[in-house]
Amino acid sequence: MSRFSKKSAKNRQAFADINVTPMIDLMSLLLICVMATAPMMTTGVSLDLPKGDGKALEDVDKSVDITVNAAGKIYIADTEMTPKMLVGKLQAMLKANPALKVVVGGDKEASYGQVMELMSYLHLAGISKVGLKTGELLDINAVDRKGK
Repeated sequence: MSRFSKKSAKNRQAFADINVTPMIDLMSLLLICVMATAPMMTTGVSLDLPKGDGKALEDVDKSVDITVNAAGKIYIADTEMTPKMLVGKLQAMLKANPALKVVVGGDKEASYGQVMELMSYLHLAGISKVGLKTGELLDINAVDRKGK
Protein backbone atom coordinates (compact mmCIF):
# COMPACT_ATOMS: atom_id res chain seq x y z
CA MET A 1 0.00 0.00 0.00
CA SER A 2 2.89 2.30 0.60
CA ARG A 3 3.83 1.77 -3.00
CA PHE A 4 0.71 3.53 -4.23
CA SER A 5 0.95 6.45 -1.85
CA LYS A 6 4.54 7.26 -2.83
CA LYS A 7 3.75 7.07 -6.49
CA SER A 8 0.67 9.22 -6.28
CA ALA A 9 2.42 11.91 -4.25
CA LYS A 10 5.30 12.16 -6.72
CA ASN A 11 3.19 12.16 -9.88
CA ARG A 12 0.53 14.60 -8.84
CA GLN A 13 0.33 17.61 -11.11
CA ALA A 14 -2.00 20.59 -11.27
CA PHE A 15 -4.84 20.31 -13.76
CA ALA A 16 -3.90 23.04 -16.27
CA ASP A 17 -6.76 22.72 -18.80
CA ILE A 18 -9.77 25.02 -18.74
CA ASN A 19 -13.14 23.59 -19.61
CA VAL A 20 -14.62 26.10 -22.09
CA THR A 21 -17.91 24.29 -22.72
CA PRO A 22 -19.86 26.15 -19.98
CA MET A 23 -18.45 29.46 -21.21
CA ILE A 24 -19.56 28.70 -24.79
CA ASP A 25 -23.02 27.73 -23.51
CA LEU A 26 -23.31 31.00 -21.61
CA MET A 27 -22.14 33.09 -24.58
CA SER A 28 -24.62 31.32 -26.87
CA LEU A 29 -27.44 32.05 -24.44
CA LEU A 30 -26.47 35.73 -24.23
CA LEU A 31 -26.27 36.00 -28.02
CA ILE A 32 -29.75 34.51 -28.39
CA CYS A 33 -31.12 36.96 -25.81
CA VAL A 34 -29.58 39.95 -27.60
CA MET A 35 -30.84 38.76 -30.98
CA ALA A 36 -34.34 38.26 -29.61
CA THR A 37 -34.59 41.65 -27.89
CA ALA A 38 -32.80 43.85 -30.47
CA PRO A 39 -35.83 44.28 -32.78
CA MET A 40 -37.90 45.47 -29.82
CA MET A 41 -35.46 48.27 -28.99
CA THR A 42 -36.40 50.64 -31.81
CA THR A 43 -36.69 54.24 -30.77
CA GLY A 44 -38.38 57.20 -32.30
CA VAL A 45 -41.79 58.66 -32.83
CA SER A 46 -44.55 56.42 -34.12
CA LEU A 47 -45.62 57.71 -37.54
CA ASP A 48 -48.11 56.65 -40.17
CA LEU A 49 -46.01 57.47 -43.24
CA PRO A 50 -47.62 58.29 -46.56
CA LYS A 51 -47.00 55.82 -49.35
CA GLY A 52 -44.66 56.68 -52.18
CA ASP A 53 -42.06 55.47 -54.60
CA GLY A 54 -38.51 56.30 -53.67
CA LYS A 55 -35.06 54.82 -53.37
CA ALA A 56 -33.34 54.29 -50.06
CA LEU A 57 -30.68 56.84 -49.18
CA GLU A 58 -27.06 55.83 -49.15
CA ASP A 59 -24.88 56.68 -46.16
CA VAL A 60 -27.80 56.55 -43.72
CA ASP A 61 -25.29 56.53 -40.86
CA LYS A 62 -24.30 60.10 -41.83
CA SER A 63 -27.87 61.38 -41.73
CA VAL A 64 -30.24 62.57 -39.02
CA ASP A 65 -33.95 61.70 -38.86
CA ILE A 66 -36.36 64.52 -38.12
CA THR A 67 -40.05 63.77 -37.79
CA VAL A 68 -43.30 65.73 -37.61
CA ASN A 69 -46.16 63.92 -35.90
CA ALA A 70 -49.87 64.40 -36.54
CA ALA A 71 -50.04 67.19 -33.93
CA GLY A 72 -47.24 69.11 -35.69
CA LYS A 73 -44.59 68.50 -33.04
CA ILE A 74 -41.00 68.18 -34.29
CA TYR A 75 -38.70 65.39 -33.08
CA ILE A 76 -35.07 64.44 -33.59
CA ALA A 77 -35.02 60.71 -32.85
CA ASP A 78 -37.44 60.60 -29.89
CA THR A 79 -36.62 64.04 -28.44
CA GLU A 80 -39.18 66.79 -28.94
CA MET A 81 -37.66 70.03 -30.21
CA THR A 82 -38.77 73.63 -30.39
CA PRO A 83 -37.93 75.43 -33.64
CA LYS A 84 -35.15 77.42 -31.92
CA MET A 85 -33.64 74.26 -30.38
CA LEU A 86 -33.88 72.48 -33.73
CA VAL A 87 -32.05 75.20 -35.66
CA GLY A 88 -29.32 75.46 -33.00
CA LYS A 89 -28.77 71.71 -32.82
CA LEU A 90 -28.69 71.34 -36.61
CA GLN A 91 -26.20 74.20 -36.97
CA ALA A 92 -23.91 72.51 -34.42
CA MET A 93 -24.27 69.15 -36.19
CA LEU A 94 -23.58 70.77 -39.56
CA LYS A 95 -20.48 72.43 -38.18
CA ALA A 96 -19.20 69.05 -36.96
CA ASN A 97 -20.15 67.29 -40.22
CA PRO A 98 -20.46 69.49 -43.34
CA ALA A 99 -21.80 66.53 -45.36
CA LEU A 100 -24.78 66.11 -43.00
CA LYS A 101 -27.98 64.82 -44.60
CA VAL A 102 -31.42 65.17 -43.08
CA VAL A 103 -34.28 62.72 -43.58
CA VAL A 104 -37.72 64.21 -42.89
CA GLY A 105 -40.57 61.93 -41.91
CA GLY A 106 -44.03 63.41 -41.70
CA ASP A 107 -47.08 61.63 -40.36
CA LYS A 108 -49.81 61.13 -42.95
CA GLU A 109 -52.11 63.25 -40.79
CA ALA A 110 -49.60 66.13 -40.51
CA SER A 111 -50.50 69.07 -42.70
CA TYR A 112 -48.44 70.14 -45.67
CA GLY A 113 -47.88 73.47 -43.95
CA GLN A 114 -46.31 71.79 -40.89
CA VAL A 115 -43.85 69.88 -43.05
CA MET A 116 -43.02 73.01 -45.08
CA GLU A 117 -42.49 74.94 -41.84
CA LEU A 118 -39.97 72.26 -40.83
CA MET A 119 -38.28 72.63 -44.22
CA SER A 120 -37.92 76.37 -43.62
CA TYR A 121 -36.24 75.65 -40.25
CA LEU A 122 -33.84 73.32 -42.06
CA HIS A 123 -33.07 76.11 -44.54
CA LEU A 124 -32.42 78.52 -41.66
CA ALA A 125 -29.99 76.01 -40.16
CA GLY A 126 -28.10 75.79 -43.46
CA ILE A 127 -29.11 72.23 -44.33
CA SER A 128 -29.06 71.67 -48.09
CA LYS A 129 -29.34 67.88 -48.36
CA VAL A 130 -32.85 66.80 -47.36
CA GLY A 131 -34.69 63.57 -48.12
CA LEU A 132 -38.31 62.62 -47.46
CA LYS A 133 -39.20 59.34 -45.76
CA THR A 134 -42.16 57.40 -47.18
CA GLY A 135 -43.89 54.13 -46.49
CA GLU A 136 -44.45 51.24 -48.88
CA LEU A 137 -44.82 51.65 -52.63
CA LEU A 138 -48.18 53.03 -53.70
CA ASP A 139 -50.15 50.55 -55.83
CA ILE A 140 -51.72 52.45 -58.73
CA ASN A 141 -54.38 49.74 -59.20
CA ALA A 142 -55.58 50.17 -55.63
CA VAL A 143 -56.08 53.95 -55.93
CA ASP A 144 -59.74 54.95 -55.63
CA ARG A 145 -60.27 57.60 -58.29
CA LYS A 146 -62.87 60.23 -57.57
CA GLY A 147 -65.69 60.47 -60.07
CA LYS A 148 -65.18 56.94 -61.46
